Formats: sequence, structure tokens, C-alpha cells
Amino acid sequence: MMTPSKPALPLAPWPLALLCALYLLAGLVGHDPWKTDDAVHLGVAWEFAAHGDWTSPRIVGDAWLAMPPLFHWVAALLGKGLGFLIDFHNGARLATALFGALLFLGLARTAHRLYSPAAGLGAPLLAMGTVGLLVPIHEAQPLIALLAAQSFLHLGMARVADNTTQDSLKGGLIAGVAMAAGLLAVGSLAVIPLVVLPLLALLHPAWRGRSTLGVVIALILGLGLAALWPGLLALQSPELLPTFWDKELAKLTPPAWSAESFQDQLQLLGWAPWPILPIGLWALWAYRRQLKTPAFFLPLVGTLLALVQVFLLAEARPLNHLLLVVPLTLLAAAGAEKLRRGAANAFDWFGMMTFTLIGGLVWLGGIAMMTGEPLRVAKNFTKAEPGFVGLWSWPALIAAALLTVLWCWSLGRLPKSPWRSATHWAIGMVLMWGLMAALWMPWMDYGKTYRPVAASLAKALDGSKECVLARHLGDAQKASLRYFIDLAPLRYNTKNRECGWLLTQGSARSENAPAGWRKVWEGNRAGDKSEKFRLYQRAE
Repeated sequence: MMTPSKPALPLAPWPLALLCALYLLAGLVGHDPWKTDDAVHLGVAWEFAAHGDWTSPRIVGDAWLAMPPLFHWVAALLGKGLGFLIDFHNGARLATALFGALLFLGLARTAHRLYSPAAGLGAPLLAMGTVGLLVPIHEAQPLIALLAAQSFLHLGMARVADNTTQDSLKGGLIAGVAMAAGLLAVGSLAVIPLVVLPLLALLHPAWRGRSTLGVVIALILGLGLAALWPGLLALQSPELLPTFWDKELAKLTPPAWSAESFQDQLQLLGWAPWPILPIGLWALWAYRRQLKTPAFFLPLVGTLLALVQVFLLAEARPLNHLLLVVPLTLLAAAGAEKLRRGAANAFDWFGMMTFTLIGGLVWLGGIAMMTGEPLRVAKNFTKAEPGFVGLWSWPALIAAALLTVLWCWSLGRLPKSPWRSATHWAIGMVLMWGLMAALWMPWMDYGKTYRPVAASLAKALDGSKECVLARHLGDAQKASLRYFIDLAPLRYNTKNRECGWLLTQGSARSENAPAGWRKVWEGNRAGDKSEKFRLYQRAE
């Protein structure tokens, strides 16, 4: 929609695609399901794949209706389909990589269409460099599917605004499918960014006239497809439908407001959308006379809607700030080319120094865990995760060395351009996360997995897993025990007199043993001092 002067390209398409693949896949596989969200979503996918009830999401025997099941369907199919190559949890987690790739593709095509070819290649770099996206995009996380849907909704709406019948139809179809995918992935969390945005776009002249047809098609198609799963749920498990609607309405209910919660949201806003927030704000200033054009109206309204949802309808969690990623990345893609030389150089030097320092510290920690030297550094890791023993790994060292070579190459060989700082920042994020995945993954997995706890519990049960009651057990814990040792505990109630075992989850200090039970086992993850599992046997 804009026709600026021809800028230098950030990266050629193929190197950019390889960098995106490296970013998405590093650390995504090769470890167990982790507390909390990772274990929960993998647990739901496991129930689909293992037990065949593809309509009702469940964890063990309990309905899990926090989100619709699109992400979990994809994860279950990948985990089951790739079972001949890798463990289920590693294959299922590739669903995040798939939706992450769609996110980058949608951002690239939208920024290309709205701004320029350089912005199209730069948008994925800016998203990769976003601090708050780093952890969620490397675990089983349905919100990544929402971000992918957002990116393609913006693409469809941009095509609709071209105001030709053909583009309006194609844009409406793209936006409608994206809307349905987002609603089927996260439910009512997607209403504001995916449904309200097209409605507000009708206020702009670019989406009226012939373009109105595209918006109408998007709304009808999106809402119609999204209604299919609740319809199936109503047919197969009608008793679950009211619970599902209650949970969805609760997401749109403002939480209790307080000055402290507002301050927490501001603190998250200060780092989670870095660096796309300051670059996006600069874009608004640099193009302040063009904010009424469709190229800026669309992501600007998307950003404002995300801020409303984050501050008025969401708790202060980094995950909720992911709603800002797509519209801010698009604005930043326009603003990165307009950064003044001093600001661009400062951003570039900050990124180079920061990631070089972080990379060196990750190397130091990795070597300390493998060799025990420096002793003080090695002791800090052992103190955090008691019992962990690091092992020398040539493949990990070679992978880390190749990443370091890539970083050193980028420091000296990237050409000077307005995109140099954003490119360095994206490669720096790949370096940091890739080094941690290569050198620190065994240590991180040791502290975040429930596998040792599950194995110890199975030994204490001595094969008696058919009738175990559970009390105060969280979803992540139930999903992990189900996955690792196929334990399906029943919900505890005082009337159940048949089961001889009771498993509880509580704090380390408090133990509220029910009357008539004696404790036979206690366990916890090595580095977790606040969470305790206790197994009781019914007293004779």
C-alpha cells in the first residue's frame, strides 16, 4: 500500500528461512513435558491420541475446557504420526513450531503488502527478537496458534482494503479462516483481536464499498467454522457445554482492578514486547501524517485493542502480552527503516554487547556443569537443582560452537543498513536460546520434569495403580503422572471407601493427612522446595 524508496534488504529469503527454522526448533524437542503449561497442553493432546475421544478435551478422566481443542488436535496428530521417530511429547510439541512458522509467514506477507519487500523480510526478524515470545514459542502453547491467526487476519484485511472484488473475496476468505482458527485455538480470548478488529475496520473508508463484502465474508466464515466444535460438543457431551460457555465468558470478565495489578501490567509492558514496542512507537511518530491510511490504521487499531484486552480483561502474566506481538511487529516493520542513524547504531551496539555477554555466561555455565570448573559456578547450578550431575557432550559442544561462529560472523559481516540492528538482535536471540538448549538443557530438564517423581511414586505403589484417589492435584501434575506412569487417579471424596491409596499435593510445611490414612511415601522435584507429593495408604 506504501511505495517508499527501495531500502536494503535485512536478509535474503533463504538465510531468513533457515534462521527462522533454527529459532523455532532449538530447544523445542529433546526434553520432557515441563511444568506448567507445557505439561497441561501435552497432557490434553496425549488423551486425544491415546484414547480416541477427539471431541471432549480431558486430562485423565476430567473434562478440560479452558480452551477449544484446535492446537491439541494438531499436537496429537503430530505426536502420534511421528511416534516411529521421536517420543510423543517431542512430536506433539512440534505443533508450536508449525504455528510459529505460520506466524512468521503471515507477518512477512502482511508487512510486504502493507509497506515494502524489506519490511516483509524484516518482520520475522523483529518477532524473533521479541523477548516475551521466546519462552512460549518453545513449549506447547495454543497462544502461538492465536498469533498465527492474527497475522493472517491482518493479511486478509489488507487484501480486502485493496477495494477490488477479487481481492476482497480472497482477503475475506483468508481473514475468515484465520478468525476461525484463532477462535478454535483459544476461544473467547480471540474475540477482540480477531472479531472486533474487522468490525472496527468498517469505520474506515478503505473497508467500505466493495471491501465490505470481504469483511462480511470473513465474519460469516470465521464465526460459522468456529461454531462447529461447540456444536459437536453439544451433540456428544451436552452436559459439558454450559461449563464451556461459563469458562469462555469468564475470560471476558474484567478481573478485580487494583493499583498493584496496573503497575504489574506496566512492568510487563516494559520488557515483554521489547524491542518492537519502542520501534513501533517510533513508527507512529515517523508516519504520523499517514496514520489514517489502511497500512497504519489496521495495526494501530490492533495494538489499541490488544492494550485494552491486556489491561482491562487479563491478569498480569507475560503470556497475555503476546496479544501485542503481531500488530506491534507490523508497526515496527514500518518504523525500522526510518530509525535515525544514532538510534539504530545505539540499538545495534546494545544488542551486540548484550548477547555477546550473555553468550559468554551461558558458555561458562555449560562448561562448569560438564567439568565442575569453575567450582563456584558449578556449585550454584547444583544448589539450584540438588542431585544434578552434568555430563560431557560432544554433540552439544559442537552445536554451541556452530552457533557461536554464526554470531561472530554476523558481528563482522552484516552490511550496514537500517535493518542491521534488528538482524543482530534476532541472531542474538537465536544464539542465546540455542546455547541454552545445547549446554543447559539437561539441567533445565532435570528441574522441570516430573519423570523422577512419577517413577518414585510408581515404585511406592508397587504396581497398584487401578484405584488411587487424588486430592488437590493440579492439572500439570495429573497430566504428567498420566503420561509417565499411566496413573489415572480418581477424585477424592469421603464416601469412596473402596480405594486403598490416596495421593495429595501440597506445600512442604503443611501436611493435612485425612483421618484413617497413613503416609507411606513423600516426593518432590529436586529443586522445588514448595511443592510436595504425599502418598497415603488406608489404615486397616
